[in-house]
Amino acid sequence: MNDKVEILRLATGVPGLDPVLGGGLPEFSFNLIAGPPGSGKTTLAHQMMFALATPERPALYFTVLGEPPLKMLRYQQQFDFYDSAALGERVHFVNLSDDALHGDADRLLGRIADEVTAHGPALVFVDSFRSVVLLREAGNAAHNALQLFLQQLGLLMTTWQATTFLIGEYADDDGASPVFTVADGLLRLHQSVQRNSAVRKLEVRKMRGQPALPGLHTFRIGAAGIEVFAPAGATPAAALEHTAPPANADSPGQPPHVDSPVPAVLARAQMGVPGLDDMLGGGLPRGYSMLVAGPSGSGKSVLASAFLAEGARNDEVGILVAFEQRPNRARQPVVAELIAQGRVVMLETPAADLSVDEIVSLLLAEIQHRGATRVVIDSLSGFELALAPTFREDFRESLLRLVTALASAGVTVLMTSELEDRYTDLRFSPYGAAFLTDAIIVQRYIELDSLLRRVMAVVKVRASAHSDTLCEYHIDADGIRIGQPLPGYEGLLGGRPTRKPGAAAS
Repeated sequence: MNDKVEILRLATGVPGLDPVLGGGLPEFSFNLIAGPPGSGKTTLAHQMMFALATPERPALYFTVLGEPPLKMLRYQQQFDFYDSAALGERVHFVNLSDDALHGDADRLLGRIADEVTAHGPALVFVDSFRSVVLLREAGNAAHNALQLFLQQLGLLMTTWQATTFLIGEYADDDGASPVFTVADGLLRLHQSVQRNSAVRKLEVRKMRGQPALPGLHTFRIGAAGIEVFAPAGATPAAALEHTAPPANADSPGQPPHVDSPVPAVLARAQMGVPGLDDMLGGGLPRGYSMLVAGPSGSGKSVLASAFLAEGARNDEVGILVAFEQRPNRARQPVVAELIAQGRVVMLETPAADLSVDEIVSLLLAEIQHRGATRVVIDSLSGFELALAPTFREDFRESLLRLVTALASAGVTVLMTSELEDRYTDLRFSPYGAAFLTDAIIVQRYIELDSLLRRVMAVVKVRASAHSDTLCEYHIDADGIRIGQPLPGYEGLLGGRPTRKPGAAAS
């Protein structure tokens, strides 16, 4: 006989937050939202409150020593989640400033109990509670008084079966606070500043009874409110079981879920460059990721454009993530026209200080929405610069998460990488990330008969035969044209090849 009590998980209505919590917010839990001023604590609390409250299960929001409700709502109503019709119906605000100024914790607790009795809320928010019992206490007396207050408040909320949130300003070194022991869940918000970059992060320090995702998760505050960017594919297996949807939304605010079909080994995506498919052994296997590496001007973007155009000719939707230059009719007329026709989607990343999880979230959402099968990232150099400085030290790990997420979505990916042509070694990526991809094409410049010429080679196609020949290629108005190999020369990768003895001039 299984006597295990199943805990209902509430969908918070905050996109991306439920997977990070481990499947939602445990009903009747006692939670702390902590962080420095300006980190988004109040916004997060309001967003969850408006999503979860109903007339039958209302929310009660206590303001203690922070902003009065009128001033607070003046700013919160700028967000899309704000619903003025909810005030007085399913959301009730109570100002406890006068009670708190007396410094009497028992009086304040009694006032809270009276309001809870009067409204019978399913959700209770106390913002900000930290100074409640510290007004006229100091040292150990304040610590003991706070612990007693929290224990009594927690007992009261448990008796009323209310899901409770305490909002307070806590620094990272406040780990000994008694509230951390009493709380069932602890969400800490961070705001890191590096040079001219500011990045917001959320950490679930504690969530009793469920497997919350460890680590720091970036989030952004926009017109719709807060959006959390959970790592792709990192959601615990049981995270979405026993989850109740938010009261006022059709979906629980989960990040897009994409099925991960296993690509058939023999299914190939054609590249759109005559001769290149033969070099790849019949085309690029579907579901593979390819790295096209070469110096500036070698034709990486031209090849990527041909890849997208070939997909469009076969009624496939492609997505272009261009971090450097947006395609226009002068530079890339074919792709610009496909974007105008809606056959290629240009993923816009206007926001500064991106994280890889944010980019992956945007990509997976577009893949699912458009049914896309091809993705081009042009280029990895621009990708690195688009990230906030705090993420650049771990850029290789970021690439791994990106490639893994796209592979799970079943799309065929082409990434370009800028390389400085040193002619002394054969490199494929300045990030040491060549092992992450399934296929590699390298482009090089060579000097031959006092002319600057280009050569291309397929370095690898995982689990597939491919050409190992260095072929010359040209770029004209029609794109890339692959020519013949240069068998009469040696030392091509050194940049200045020499003619083999007895070989005819090319």
